[in-house]
Amino acid sequence: MQLILWDIDGTLVNTAGHGRYAFFEAFEAVFGRPVEDDPPIAMGGRTDHSIALEILGMGGVENPEGHLPALFAALHEALEGRAEAIAAEGSPQPGVPEAIAAIDERGGAIQSLLTGNIEPNAHVKLGAFGLDDLVDMEVGGYGSDHGVRAELVGIARRKALAKHGVDIPPERVTLIGDTPLDIEAAHANGARAVAVATGPYTLQELEQAGPEAALEDLSDTATVLAALS
Repeated sequence: MQLILWDIDGTLVNTAGHGRYAFFEAFEAVFGRPVEDDPPIAMGGRTDHSIALEILGMGGVENPEGHLPALFAALHEALEGRAEAIAAEGSPQPGVPEAIAAIDERGGAIQSLLTGNIEPNAHVKLGAFGLDDLVDMEVGGYGSDHGVRAELVGIARRKALAKHGVDIPPERVTLIGDTPLDIEAAHANGARAVAVATGPYTLQELEQAGPEAALEDLSDTATVLAALS
């Protein structure tokens, strides 16, 4: 049995920047004042936990950890309010539904998520495109589970064991993502990494991070299956 863990932003979907906008909308909702995203902070591959702490620091908020629950609640509300815009302006990445379906048809794998998004926002982003029923979201590792991305691999494995009664060893886990941080998280746990260049990094930049496979996109289902074998 394999455990295949998909990243969301840049890998499964393009949310047309609404995830970024929601962070700053949430900050203003909680603190009653804006914070400037200038210069723009890097978000690719990071957890919402670490992004939120940086934004709170930019806003001069004392005891930032103590404000995370309120900020996460506002972040979910802000993103939910943008769900229709995400569906209208964003899109699934090329080949995503077909690749997930082909893996299911092949069998022998649990497909879930490893994402920096807080869990409710993972549902919003995938739900905007009808993808939330295609993976086992109860087994995922989320930014609301831990602030360090590499820790989410073990969390997802433990959830798979609890739900399915299957103890999947690290070498049977594959992360599919679009940033070097996805690759680092996989390798820190002895898992495999498949990189896909549909996010902010080129194929060459991803290959330099040392994934077991690197793809331009997910549109060639046979190539995706070969990368996972």
